[in-house]
Amino acid sequence: MSHHLEIENLHVYYGNIHALHGVDMHVGKGEIVSVIGVNGSGKSTLMWSISGVLPYKGGIRLDGTPLPARPNEIVNLGISLVPERRRLFTALSVKENLIMGAIRRKDKDGVAADMERCFALYPVLKERLFQRSGTLSGGEQQMLAISRALMSRPSILLLDEPSLGLAPIVTESLFDTIATIRGEGVTVLLVEQNAFQAMEISDRTYVMQAGRIVESGKSSDLLENPIVRKAYLGD
Repeated sequence: MSHHLEIENLHVYYGNIHALHGVDMHVGKGEIVSVIGVNGSGKSTLMWSISGVLPYKGGIRLDGTPLPARPNEIVNLGISLVPERRRLFTALSVKENLIMGAIRRKDKDGVAADMERCFALYPVLKERLFQRSGTLSGGEQQMLAISRALMSRPSILLLDEPSLGLAPIVTESLFDTIATIRGEGVTVLLVEQNAFQAMEISDRTYVMQAGRIVESGKSSDLLENPIVRKAYLGD
């Protein structure tokens, strides 16, 4: 199954606003790659572009093949986005949201097995199975949003600000499960304002500023970089 994602000279415009300026990056098979930067630096724009929601100029390729234009076709290729602020079907139950994640799949046994896999990751979802998702806590909603994405059986999981609005203890648990998901063979591209924790669990990091990549490298090296530490880690 394809895992290798390449982004080359990516430009995105909102009307006259030039939001991304020639972004280059790659995400290798089995990696966790994090993208950090302040609000408005273009991180979410990058994620929406990869998932087919925003038009762009430049190249986004999966194992050398350009991505199709339609979001559903991109999901079918194994790339699934967990958007910022979760965007669940709040009137639907936990179970119904999970089923929506697998809506294009025909393998009933596989869908049932993947639902159990989500319950192993997040046991609370099984307890809340028939509860309306809009009544869940923020942490539970994020668990459901990730699980819904996993139900499409992705090879690459795009996580856009997963810790936003969550309590520190919930955030810590969330990052633990991201590492577990990678351990099960899923490649992860993680956009995150919580720069320290993102870099702690990722192999490599890209730093975005005003729509450009201004720094990149091994996360362990960037954690020691004085400029990155001062700008993003609170030193």
